[in-house]
Amino acid sequence: MALRALRKLKFTTRYCQSILNAEVSKNSLKCFAAYSTQEGDYADIVISGGGMVGAAMACALANNNLLKDKRIILLEMDRDKGDFVLSEKYSNRTCALSPATVHLLSGFGAWQEIQSLRYHPVLRMQVWESCADAMITFNNDDMTEALAYIVENDIILAGIMKALKSFKDRVEVRYQAKATSYSNIDSQGVSSTKLPYVEMTLNDGSKLRTKLLIGADGMNSNVRKTAGFHTINRDYGQTAVVAILELGDTTQNNTAWQRFLPTGPIALLPMSSNLSSLIWTTTTENSKHLLDIPSESFVDAANDALWHEREKNQIAGQALDVFRNLLQNVFPESQEQCRQLPPTVINVVEKTRASFPLTLIHSSQYVKPRVVLIGDAGHRLHPLAGQGVNLGFGDVECLNEILTKAVQNGADLGSLTHLLEFETQRQRHNVPVMATIDGLQRLYSTDFTPLVLIRALGLHAVHSLPVLKKFIISRASV
Repeated sequence: MALRALRKLKFTTRYCQSILNAEVSKNSLKCFAAYSTQEGDYADIVISGGGMVGAAMACALANNNLLKDKRIILLEMDRDKGDFVLSEKYSNRTCALSPATVHLLSGFGAWQEIQSLRYHPVLRMQVWESCADAMITFNNDDMTEALAYIVENDIILAGIMKALKSFKDRVEVRYQAKATSYSNIDSQGVSSTKLPYVEMTLNDGSKLRTKLLIGADGMNSNVRKTAGFHTINRDYGQTAVVAILELGDTTQNNTAWQRFLPTGPIALLPMSSNLSSLIWTTTTENSKHLLDIPSESFVDAANDALWHEREKNQIAGQALDVFRNLLQNVFPESQEQCRQLPPTVINVVEKTRASFPLTLIHSSQYVKPRVVLIGDAGHRLHPLAGQGVNLGFGDVECLNEILTKAVQNGADLGSLTHLLEFETQRQRHNVPVMATIDGLQRLYSTDFTPLVLIRALGLHAVHSLPVLKKFIISRASV
C-alpha cells in the first residue's frame, strides 16, 4: 500500500510539473512574439541594393550550403519587372566581364542564363595613342580563348535575377524597399556593443534588424554615408559618351579597340558581327557637342578620333624608331609591331547616344562592425580599363569565402575579426588596380613631349616582351 501511494504521488508531481512547464513555455512564446512585434523583423544578413553586384552577392550566399540556415534579405528600390524580355535593340550600357567573373556567375547559374540571351567574346585587344606610333596588343595563344565577354548591363542583371529566383526559399527579395534610417551605428560608424545587430527603418515604416549589413547600393551609397566611411574622391573633369555604332567591312568583329587621345581614350567593344559599343572619354564641353550634333557628324567625329594623325609628336616618333631597333638587336625574339587598322564607323544607332560624368571614389575602409561595402559602394574607378564591375564581383567572391570561414569557426557574421580579413584581401587587389588606372589616365591626358616619349617607349617595351604581356593578361583576368 505504501509503495502504491508513493507511485501515485510521483505521478501527480510529474503531471503538475508538466502543466507548469507548459504554462511557462506558453508565456515564453507570448513574450517572444511580443518582442518580435515590438523590435521588428530579423535577418542574419541584409543586402542593401539589388543591382548586378548586390544580386550576385545574394546568389552566392544562397548557393552556399554552409549558410543554408541563415535568413537573407535583399532590399531593392526598383519594382519587380517580371520576366526579362530580350529586346532586338542593343543597350548602350555594357560591361567587359573577365574570365574570373564568368567563373563566379557560372557557379550559381547566372552565366548560363546570360548565354541564353546575348553576349560577345573579345579575342584580341589593341591599344595605341594619337601622339606616337607606340601600340600594344593582347590575345591568348591561337586566339581561341576569350580575354573578356561584352554583355549589356540589363542582360547581366536579368541573368543574375533569373538565377536568384531558383533560390527563392533561401533569399527574400523585397522590391521597392530601402532603408531610410539606421540605428546602432553612431556618427563614427561604430556599432553599439550593447545590441549586437544593426537596426534599420524601411521606407514603409517597418523595422529590420540584422547581424550583417552589406552595402551594395552604388556610388552614392547611403550605407557608406550613414556609417561614416571616409572616402577619397576625384572629379576627372571628364565625361564618358556612350553609343552603339555600326561598323563597315568587318568579317569577324572580335577585337576591342582603344586609342588614347589627350582629351581621353576612345574605345570600341564588339557586341555583334557589325555592332560595337562606344565608350568615348572626353571633356565635358565636347561631350555636350557630341550629343547635340547630327548622326552623320557624330560618325565623322568618331572616325576622326580613331584615325587622325595630326597630334603625332616628331621627337617621340624618332626616339621610338631608335628604341625599336635597339630592342630588336638586344632581344631578337621580341615581338614585331603587328598593327591592325581600326574599323570604320558607318552609322550610330538611333537614340543610343548618352553620357555620364567620370569620378573616382574609394572608401578608405570597406568594413566596420556589422557593416561591409562591396562594388561601387566601396570603390568606383575610371572606365578606361573596363575593370569596375569585375572588382565588384571579386568582392562578392571574397566576402562569400570569408563568411564561409566565419560559419565554420562558429563566429559572429558581423564581427570585425573576419570582416577585416575581407578588407585586407580586397584592398590589396583593388588599390593597385585603381592606382594604375588613375596613373594611366593622368599620363595620357597630355601632349607634353617628355611624357609622350616616356609612355611611348614604355608601351612599346611591354608590347615587345611576351612574358610581361602574359602577366598583364593573367592579372586582368582575376
